[in-house]
Parts: sequence; C-alpha cells; structure tokens
Amino acid sequence: MTDDLLDRPTVHALLADGTTVRIRPARPGDHRQVRGFYEEMSPENLRLRFFSASPRSAARAADRACAPARPGYRALLAEADDRIIGIAEYDTGGDARSEEKGAAEEEVRAEVSIAVADGLHHRGVGTLLVEHLVSAARAEGVTAFTADALSENHEVLRLFADLGLRTSRRFEGPEVRCTIHLGQDDTYLSAVEARGRAADVASLGPLLRPSAVAVAGAGRTPGSVGRAVLHHLHSGGFTRRLFAVNPHVTSVLGVPSYPSVAALPTVPDLVIVAVPAAAVPALAEECGAAGVRALVVLTAGLDHLQARALLAACRTHGMRLVGPNCLGVANTDPELSLDATFAAEHPRPGTAGIAVQSGGVGIALLDGLSRLGIGVSSFVSLGDKYDVSGNDLLQWWESDGRTDLALLHLESFGNPRAFSRTARRVTRRIPVLTVDAGRTEAGRKAAASHTAAAATRTMTRGALFTQAGITATRSVGELLETAALLHSQPLPAGARVAIVTNAGGAGVLTADACAEAGLALPPFTPTVIDDLLAVLPDGAAVGNPVDATAAVSEEQLTECVDRLTRCPGIDAVVVALVPTAVAAATGDDLVRALTAAPGRRARPVLAVRLEQDRSVTLLPAADGGTIPSYAEPQAAARALAHAAARAAWLARPSGAVPALDDVQTDRARTVVARYLADHPDGGWLDPLRCADLLDCYGIPQIPWAWAETEDEAVLAADRLRGADGRVVMKAHWPGLLHKAQQHAVHLDLRGDAQVRAAFRDLETRFAGLMTGVVVQPLAARGIELFAGVAQDEVFGPLVLFGLGGTATEVLADHAARLAPLTDRDVHDLITSPRCAPLLLGANGQAPVDLEGLERLLLRLSRMAADLPQLAEADLNPVLARPDGVTALDTRIRLLPRRPQDPYLRRLR
Repeated sequence: MTDDLLDRPTVHALLADGTTVRIRPARPGDHRQVRGFYEEMSPENLRLRFFSASPRSAARAADRACAPARPGYRALLAEADDRIIGIAEYDTGGDARSEEKGAAEEEVRAEVSIAVADGLHHRGVGTLLVEHLVSAARAEGVTAFTADALSENHEVLRLFADLGLRTSRRFEGPEVRCTIHLGQDDTYLSAVEARGRAADVASLGPLLRPSAVAVAGAGRTPGSVGRAVLHHLHSGGFTRRLFAVNPHVTSVLGVPSYPSVAALPTVPDLVIVAVPAAAVPALAEECGAAGVRALVVLTAGLDHLQARALLAACRTHGMRLVGPNCLGVANTDPELSLDATFAAEHPRPGTAGIAVQSGGVGIALLDGLSRLGIGVSSFVSLGDKYDVSGNDLLQWWESDGRTDLALLHLESFGNPRAFSRTARRVTRRIPVLTVDAGRTEAGRKAAASHTAAAATRTMTRGALFTQAGITATRSVGELLETAALLHSQPLPAGARVAIVTNAGGAGVLTADACAEAGLALPPFTPTVIDDLLAVLPDGAAVGNPVDATAAVSEEQLTECVDRLTRCPGIDAVVVALVPTAVAAATGDDLVRALTAAPGRRARPVLAVRLEQDRSVTLLPAADGGTIPSYAEPQAAARALAHAAARAAWLARPSGAVPALDDVQTDRARTVVARYLADHPDGGWLDPLRCADLLDCYGIPQIPWAWAETEDEAVLAADRLRGADGRVVMKAHWPGLLHKAQQHAVHLDLRGDAQVRAAFRDLETRFAGLMTGVVVQPLAARGIELFAGVAQDEVFGPLVLFGLGGTATEVLADHAARLAPLTDRDVHDLITSPRCAPLLLGANGQAPVDLEGLERLLLRLSRMAADLPQLAEADLNPVLARPDGVTALDTRIRLLPRRPQDPYLRRLR
C-alpha cells in the first residue's frame, strides 16, 4: 500500500463502534456493486439522497462514481465484509487545481454528497468517509465543499455540523444549501481526535475486556509458551469463559480443548496465538472467518509473506492485533483478572498502565511496579507492533477509570505527530513516562548540511517527548524511581529543595546530586532559621542542607520536616538519613518521622537512605499513603527533577500555532513543483530559488545579487555597498555546501579592484565547477545563529535552532522542536540553547530582536509544515541584532515526496 493521498490508496479505519472498514477509491470495475448499493436502499433513503426515488438514480450514480478518473472528481467507498456500505464523492466541475498549476490562492469549491447503506446509520460511516474526502480535497486545492440537502434530512445536516469545520447554511424552500470550509484548525483536529478516540477505545474492548478467550497452541509439553499463558489465565482467576485450541487433546490444565476455532462452543473475543510461524496466517484467517475480534500473536520469526498474510487477515475481518513476537496482555480489573502473559508472576493489581515493545523491559516493569506496590491496571506487550500501538493504549488508559500513571517503552513510532497530539492531551490528566530507547544511535552519517548533522534521532525523540509533556528517563531503573515519586507524592510547585540530614556527609552528597540535576537549594530566611533552630537539638547547623546531627530525635525531625514543607520558599524536602547508634540507643525511628502523617504535608517529601539495598522503595505511612525512599541521592534528585519539570509543563498554557500574514503557500508549492519537474530526483536549490522560497514565507534575507562574470560582480558590488563600502563574495556551484571549508568566500572587499581580484581567484580555483557568485554587503556585527529544518521520514519536520557560524557543529549548541511550532514551542526553542543569555542581553548588552527571531522560526516552521518535499533547510548564519534578524546564507534541499495527512483516521 502507498500513502499517496492524491492517489487515494486502500486504507482501513475504525467506525464509532470499533469495527473496521476499508476505505478506497471507486473504480470502473465497481459499477455493478455501486449500482446494487443504491438499488438496495429504501425509497425513503433514495429520496433523501437524490430528492426523488427514481429507479434510474442508481444507474446514473454508478455511472458517475465509476467513470474513469477525471480532474476535480473523487469518489470513495467504504466496505465491510466485501460489501459496499457507504459512498462519498465530490466534484469541482473540473475547477480543481494542482501544485503544478501554481494558481493564486483563491477559493475552489466542490459539490459533495454522501450515502450510507440502510441499517448502518449512526455508526460513523458517513463521517469517516467525509474526513477522508476532506483530506483528498485539500491535497487537490479544494477549499470548500457545498451540498444541497432536504431540510428534513437531519442526519446529513448533523453530520456536516458536527465535523468540526466552519459550516454555513442557507435555506431555499424545502432545501438547505450547506457550505463547509475545509481550512484545518485545532477545532477540526480536536473533533477528529475525539471521534478517533471513541472508535479506538471501542475497538480495544475485545482485546482488554474479552467475554471469552481461547489459547491456540496450548499443548501438553511443560514449558511451552501456549501452555504457560493458559496456566496464567486459569490460575489467575480469569472470570470469563476460557478455552484451549488443540486438535490432539480434549483438555489442557483442566481447560476444555477443541480441535479448531470453528469448533468452539462460542466465538471468543480474543484468541492468543502460540503456534509455529508457518501456521499463523491460516489460523488468523480461521479466527477472522469465525468472528474473533482480537488476536495476540506471541509467535516470533514470521517472514515477510507470513507477516503480510497475518495483517491482511486482521484487516479483512476487522480484528485488532497485538504482536507478533510479544509477551502477551493483562488487565487486572478484579471483575476480569485477565493475565494472558508468560511472565514469571501474575501482575499485581494497581493503577499503572504499561505498553512496551521489549518483552524483557515489560517483565522488569511488571516486577518493579509489583514490588513497589503501585501495581498494574493493564499491560500490553506490543512486540513487533503491526497494529495496536502506544497511541491506542494512551487513549485506553485515558478512559478506563483505573489508570493514573502510564509507562511506555517504544522503540519506534508509526505516526509520531498523531502520538504527540494524543500524548499532549493525556499528559494533562495523568503522568506519561517513557524509557528513551536508542539514544546511542549515531547521528546521520555523512550528513550533507549542518541541519542534518544536528538532527540526530536522539534530538528528534527528545523534541517529541518535550513538546508532548512526556517524562523521558534514561533507564528502566530511573523510570521506576520517577514513577514511585509521581505515584506517592504531590507535584512540587517549583525546583527549590530543602535538604535535612542527620549526617553532614550524606547532606553534602544529596546537595551535590540536587545541584547536578538542575534543582535549586535556596538559603533560608532568618525567620525560617530561627523557626528550625527552635525545634532542633543543640549543635544543629541550619543552612541548606540542614544538619540536624545524630542527636536529632524522631519528634524533632518530624517537626523540622513539617515546618519546611510549610515554608513558602521551598517546593520539596529531601531527608537524607543514615542509621546511628544514637538513634538505636534512644529507640528513635527517624524513618517514622517521615511516615507518621505525610498526608498533611502539601509538598513532596523524599527519603534518601544510603544503607537501603534496593534503588527505590515506597515506605508505608500511618495514614495509608507512602513515602519514596532512595538508596542513592542521585536517584532521588533525578526523580524530583522530573516531577518539577512535569509541574512546570502543566502550569504552562497549551500553546497555539500562530496565524501568519503574507505567507504565499501556493507560490512556494509552485517553486517546489517546477524544480522537481526539472530535477525528478531532487537536489540542492540554487541561490535564486532559495531566496524565492524564503520570500514566500517572509523570512528576512540580507540583500544580494547574482553574478556570472567579473563585470557583473563589480556592478553588483556597486549597487550593494553599504555605508562603509565593503562587500562579500561567495562562490556557487551545484552541490557546494560548506563554503568556508572550501575557501570559497571572500570577505571585506573594498573597491572595484578587490572585487575583480576576488572573482578571478574563485574563477581560477574552481574552474569547471563554479557557475557564478553571490555578492552581498558586509553585514554589521551581531550574534551569529543557526536555524534549520530536517524532514525526518518518521517524525516529520524538525526545526533546529542554536549558535551558528563556522563552529556550529563543533559547539553543538542546538535545540529542536517538531513542526508546526506553537508560540510556547518557539519560546522554548530560543531559550533552550546555552547561548540563550547572549540573546537576552548578557553582560549589559542590549537583547537581540527576540520578536523578530520568533517570527523567523515560526515562518521556517510553517514552510516545513507546508512543504513535505523540503528535506533540509540550513540558515547559517542568521545574524541577530537589537534592530533585526537576517539570514545571511541559506541552503535548501528538496526531495520528491507527496504530502501526507498525519491526522487522518486510519489504521497502520
């Protein structure tokens, strides 16, 4: 299958009730089926669709939908069980435009119509078809749909009104003229997202809340995977019907066994597949034909053909698929007690949702969460992730009423932009934590530009996690340490920490760990110092850390911690304890000072106990709560830093993508289309086309001129010289990227003689290569920055920003965010690099034009989002001064790519 939206491939998507349909273009060979679809409609539905019930309506509609492809017309079919259940079409009357035409940005309208089979209304068939039609129409330049409907046709009028698009109506007698404007904004994306969420959750019900389960491949051999899963289901107390599928036995572990799925006394919602790889496709087809709704394929080692056959069976029969090559699934809801895994132990019921690709990581998380007492709400081992993904599980946890913590381990992303949008919403309700896998992957080797060299996969994933509010940790251990804090304590309001210890050395270690984690240790006010000294033993040192000495009693420590948690300048308290003979002799339990009544404390309290044998534990408190206790100060500090970062993310507005004036998207697409028509394999744009694209988006550039001869260079220099009369000359030839490394730049040229000498030098040294030179005025002094775009095949466009100039790659002072940038994203992008203080006005210097810098980055982001063919854009340097921001040098590379709609509802 292709993702080319203009050719409208066959895709599968979910209806409102979670069932799967196929969406595809109508073709000439569909004529008989399309005509039959209309002929089977009731007279009333035919009247509502065609305004009459003429017997000739069906034939005419089939003729139109199944005619050979023509400009400005699209017809999409929805199919289920090889039967057409819906048709949607639009027709511009031949008025559609393509990118190649380069038409001005004007309104192009298309007439739209929808029909749904009798008995299948209110399942979202029409809405899903219209969403796909909207996506196709936008790609063809259509800006609005129009539709005529009878005023009594409430269903179609409600469909248009609920799309999330701006819609207007005009009543003309018994008819209503509707206009649906196709501009995509957050309102529409949120409406699509809500519909997709409801469909997704409904589709996962048979997987995570099955009414009956069968295990195919459960045999008599001890140690086999199928038998282990069946044992877990049986011994775990699964409350619904359970079967085995094995043609050689009638019972396995006391569970009735049947020779095939078709022979089962009832159709199971879920089948666990643990058969050899060669048998998986046929078994999947058998399950689908029987009406099974979900498969969990534990089997590994499927070859390409077996994998395709497995997925085809799932799509054809509407089954959701977990795996293959996975550990299984679990749902600890006591009304269900589903443990269809072959982990060593049953998961402990709790409130954490887990989705992992690695079975080993899954086992470690199950064990760790059970040991901590957090437990698991549901667990899905995604394995090779053919279908069900982390995005699906986030939406399940958001609505299951049991999950308050989500833990992910994802090695790949099928649709990162859709995942990011879902995660941004979910993380405002529950913490989402992940292990950032694959950090050691080398950057893009042999990268051609500064942008591509900087845009490593680590940076890309980091941008995704940061923008989505996901807490990204570096190991499974760190994930569990952070989960323990987020599960047990309130979030800190900031990063200001007070440390209390009964041993000065432990306090110093903890202070160092907090500082290294980016936390602050503010000094106490005199009032706070007096307050603490009043309750601590003689000899206590009340700095930050507070050294309460080994003589501190349980009562004194309790009061000290309580007072610190009420201190207005403190956001969290870390208590570092070591066992002492003094406490043992007096019978004081200093740990009990922390756990006596933590519920009355409005700020988080963490313990560090250096003698503790496990990295993190949760100490039970008297009021039923828990206190996280860490063996290492670094672990406590990392967890607290993650909690502070989450609190800061939640406290910020969500951000919005600003509207930009004077953006000429159609003109830019024409520039791209014309270049790719002449260069089908893509390539680097010449200076004129680079400048043209930047001009389409209003990105400021230094004045420049192109010269191909010595005399042209002199004339250009005369026109461009500034007040000081100096110019710069840069050689150009196709493929030249790093001019400074090639010594292809002459600076500070004064007078015609120097200009001529510089041109002759470049012409001589690069004879046979150079096609001309770029002449520019010598720029005034300022801060040299770098801004760029890298189009990632998976993640989409990434905007990078940082310190520029010839040393940009050496210093590697860059930050990145995924496009499109919101106003909050662009603020973060500017303030994240180490060079940010220079931009804000360090050492008494005036700040640069920050608004201009924001505008440049937002316009670069818009260009990247508009033009999927934009493989790389490299603006280096960008000169930032108090009076403005200007791009001095630009490189842009295009590749022949079709636009994709990342928010279109479709299964992978």
